[in-house]
Amino acid sequence: MTPDATLKKIIITSGEPAGIGPDIVLKAATRSWPVHLIAVGSRDLLASRARALGLSVNLAAYSATDVAKPHVAGELPLIDIPLQADCHAGVLDPANASYVLAQLDLAMAMCQAGETAAMVTAPVQKSVINDAGIPFLGHTEYLATATNTPHVAMMLASGDLRVALTTTHLPLADVSGAITQEHLEQTLTVLHTDLVNRFGIGQPSVTVLGLNPHAGEGGHLGSEEVNTIAPVCKAMRKRGFSIEGPLPADSAFIPAIRAKTDAYLAMYHDQGLPVLKALGFQGAVNITLGLPFTRTSVDHGTALALAGTGEAEAGSLAAAIEMAIELSSRA
Repeated sequence: MTPDATLKKIIITSGEPAGIGPDIVLKAATRSWPVHLIAVGSRDLLASRARALGLSVNLAAYSATDVAKPHVAGELPLIDIPLQADCHAGVLDPANASYVLAQLDLAMAMCQAGETAAMVTAPVQKSVINDAGIPFLGHTEYLATATNTPHVAMMLASGDLRVALTTTHLPLADVSGAITQEHLEQTLTVLHTDLVNRFGIGQPSVTVLGLNPHAGEGGHLGSEEVNTIAPVCKAMRKRGFSIEGPLPADSAFIPAIRAKTDAYLAMYHDQGLPVLKALGFQGAVNITLGLPFTRTSVDHGTALALAGTGEAEAGSLAAAIEMAIELSSRA
């Protein structure tokens, strides 16, 4: 059979070893996929977790010379990265922080080399990486720094609802100071560009949320809208961007506004994401916009209490794989 040159390879990190990342990667491997999936992580850990979950998954060693072929249920090509310390489900160990980051570094290198078309990431535990003495704010910031990308944006998507973030993993007290006109303009530009190039939306319409209640009430409930957000929206509209807002966050998601919105831009992490997660938690996907390659991820954390129990659902990871397939097809 002649190899299909259009078939994609997608690499999946297994994330924090004590969490549900290994579980959901194994579960995703038990179904068929129209792309060549490659996992990265500890062979011993994944084999042990598969036994604990009663999953029959053959962990075959991956080689760069492997011809891309559709994923066969129950088979999982794997790049083995040994753990730095023994791991028990649900028990964090800072000694394995470098193991977690090694997965990301390898996946990035393969994407940048063109060997894989996208990377999909299982959840990591930010706190234990920091406990190891490694400054780590999250996947989004780590990938941006490692790839020398000047500006990225975090966006979650569930169905036709897309919510991007102006600021990501910041204490609420630091959010206002981080929302500058330059930063907001760059974020809107990255969002617009990827909606066009990766999502195939010709003329995307973006609804921008205000920071304060009632979008600042004309300056009576805060000055950020008047001094920063509204001027940027106005300037972007003059440049031909379709921008609505800033609108009050408490009413911006009503059906009439959603119907004419391709993506929302929230000002901080917990402003727009509760709406999206409430509507489609197991089907939501985290996407890093602005990177030189496609990166998607689950919309949840490591769920340590569920690790190794078989109770973890793989719906968000499956959605992340599906999104990676879709977005990389246009890259």
